[in-house]
Amino acid sequence: MSSRKRFSLFRTLAFQMTCWYCLVFTVSSLVVFWGFYRFVQTTLRDKIDKELLEEATELTSLLAMEGPDAVLLHIRDNAQLAIGEQLFVRVLTPGGAEITASEVPAWKEIEINGDALRRITSGASHVFETRALSSSPYGIRVLYGVIGPERIVQIAKAMAGDKRVGDVFRQRLLTLISALTLLGALIGWLMAHRALSGIEAVSRAAEEISMGATDQQVVVRSSSSEIKRLASTFNHMMERIRSLICEMRQMTDNVAHDLKGPITRMRVVAEMTLGKDHCTGECASLAADTIEECDRLLHMIDTMLTLAELEAGAVRADFEEVDLDVVIADACDLFQPFAEDRGVDLRCVSNGANTVLGDLQQLQRLVANLLDNAIKHVSEHGTVTASVEASGRTLSVIVSDTGSGIAPDDIPRVFDRFYRCDTSRSVAGFGLGLSLVRAIARFHGGDASVTSALGKGSTFVVTLPLASADSRGSTT
Repeated sequence: MSSRKRFSLFRTLAFQMTCWYCLVFTVSSLVVFWGFYRFVQTTLRDKIDKELLEEATELTSLLAMEGPDAVLLHIRDNAQLAIGEQLFVRVLTPGGAEITASEVPAWKEIEINGDALRRITSGASHVFETRALSSSPYGIRVLYGVIGPERIVQIAKAMAGDKRVGDVFRQRLLTLISALTLLGALIGWLMAHRALSGIEAVSRAAEEISMGATDQQVVVRSSSSEIKRLASTFNHMMERIRSLICEMRQMTDNVAHDLKGPITRMRVVAEMTLGKDHCTGECASLAADTIEECDRLLHMIDTMLTLAELEAGAVRADFEEVDLDVVIADACDLFQPFAEDRGVDLRCVSNGANTVLGDLQQLQRLVANLLDNAIKHVSEHGTVTASVEASGRTLSVIVSDTGSGIAPDDIPRVFDRFYRCDTSRSVAGFGLGLSLVRAIARFHGGDASVTSALGKGSTFVVTLPLASADSRGSTT
């Protein structure tokens, strides 16, 4: 995927909605799992605190029932427990003097918290604190509590096992959150794509309409009422536009048809005037100019009427096998004098028998319009090349030139009626020749297209369906 396509993907509404879905999902998951992690940590710490309180209660009972010796024996027995599970016990006076302690050298660095002793002597039943131990990567939990007259106990327990559980739990949570984030991104993309599918359908239809397919309708399968309303409004708008275009074309065709009679009568009058003996000099010149302009108008009207009939499907389809190589060769012979007068090198490339099923006169007119258009827009010493190429089940009539080219903004409209590019304003014509080319191509089941670059020339391609064996048999 190119960088431009990736950038355009990042700017799509679907991608932005997916990012928001993913962000909200991830933040919500982090908040929930962080709260759950804190709950687990608190539960594990409360478990240790409970064990420390139970130990303090047991020492209080031993001191009250069996005396200090029993407490000392208990402390020594506790020192024999497995490393990591053992308790460190230290008995202190209210002033902080050590009376006895567990024989665990590694834990001797545990200091006595004077503030905790003051709180105990002030009436607190017990005080907890969490401290670090240089001999262990894990912290320790320490309890200060009263176990008898003038006796304060300091009990510490390593948090190694509980910390390991917390670490494993945190790692699992991070893995789970990562997986859920990816799942959230996928779900978000699917939801966004489904929610915006109707808008995408409208966009595709609008793009096709901008290319000339005004018969498009938007079909939306979304259950969203907003999308359905958008599609319905768009289709209604297109129905209205199609109706207006149809009315405008019908009016244009009617006007053209109504003008044909008066213009023909004007031409007849001009011919009659030109044929009289007294019509000489300026009179003859005016009559000749009138005939010439009438012929141009009649040609334009005939082209408009032919376009209307082709687009309406009112032309009788009298198809036969037509060899396009022969059509192009004949057209090149016909336009050779015109090309020579303009100093244009006209070339005809023949690749063998390329047969289509079509109307010979219409196809001859199609090729003639392409050659006429190309020669008119090529300067002196330029080149125009006409050829036929077969590809699969289609034939392509290709006319290329080395003219001035067509601007990118004009390319989508070169086949529209009466449309003329800025570079064509100085060239004689009505802007109907290429419209007729496309109409004839579509009448034969094909289409017309153009590629061009300013200053380098243009290439017009008309694709037509290749005559099949069945169709050949049906026409003999």
